[in-house]
Amino acid sequence: MYKQKFEDYLILECNYSKLTVKAYLSDINDFENFYIVNIDNQLNWIEVMYPDIRNWIVSLVENGISNRSINRKTASLKSFYLFLQKIEVVKKNPLSKHKTLRVEKKVQLPFSEKEMNNVFEEFSEETENYGNLRDRLIIEVFYTTGIRRAELIDLKVSSVDLSNKIIKVLGKRNKERLIPLLEHTIPLFRKYINVYSSGYKVDNSSFLFVTNKGVKLYETFVYRLINSYFAKVSVKIKKSPHILRHSFATHLLKNGADLNAVKDLLGHSSLGATQVYIHNEISQLTKVYKNAHPRNKK
Repeated sequence: MYKQKFEDYLILECNYSKLTVKAYLSDINDFENFYIVNIDNQLNWIEVMYPDIRNWIVSLVENGISNRSINRKTASLKSFYLFLQKIEVVKKNPLSKHKTLRVEKKVQLPFSEKEMNNVFEEFSEETENYGNLRDRLIIEVFYTTGIRRAELIDLKVSSVDLSNKIIKVLGKRNKERLIPLLEHTIPLFRKYINVYSSGYKVDNSSFLFVTNKGVKLYETFVYRLINSYFAKVSVKIKKSPHILRHSFATHLLKNGADLNAVKDLLGHSSLGATQVYIHNEISQLTKVYKNAHPRNKK
């Protein structure tokens, strides 16, 4: 009963996406299953104590779950209890004094401009093959707009306004934002939509990108697509849609773009989330600065 109310709250009041809500509920169910199997065969959310949650956390660690994933799971459970406090089901959140586990910060390296150019050179300008046109446009859209994988998957034909050279993106918490399209991508969009409409478009509500069988794209499909193309031109360990988003932001900032403008293009709610993308540029500047400044040579 409480989980259903929480789900309604996340969707109706918080405007979270279906994927986000699904992740929250999955984490809460994970704790519930652990509690029923290891602590008591019935779970009363009011009676849960922090030691119960700590035992769950210990079991997650012992099962090799990463600290990052454990922190996400406990954050979901904490949000659930904050909701139970909000509706006055519980007086105290058992996770109120919980401290997140330490997570090693990993620097994600963006693709270089050369690597991006090398990928685009893999495609023939004259190709009329639907799959190749789709793949090239997907990479173009990721790199020239910085949208998230889920946002790209949910794009529809109606999301694209070629006359005004913009696309409408539905981001996190169902927030809409408009992103300008670069001039050189317009002909590719027109070419793709022409081929798509002739054999793959089902109706006016069709998703912009589909498989060769006309089915809506899914997350692993997009990940594999990006990984397969960039494996040919890059030796970086991680080759994913998010690294393309990272590259978009990094290259804009490197070439003088305003941080606030990049924040808006990415759909971030705060500058803090955007500033992570300037880490590599700052590191490089620091290296150059130390090697070049005369005071550092003394």
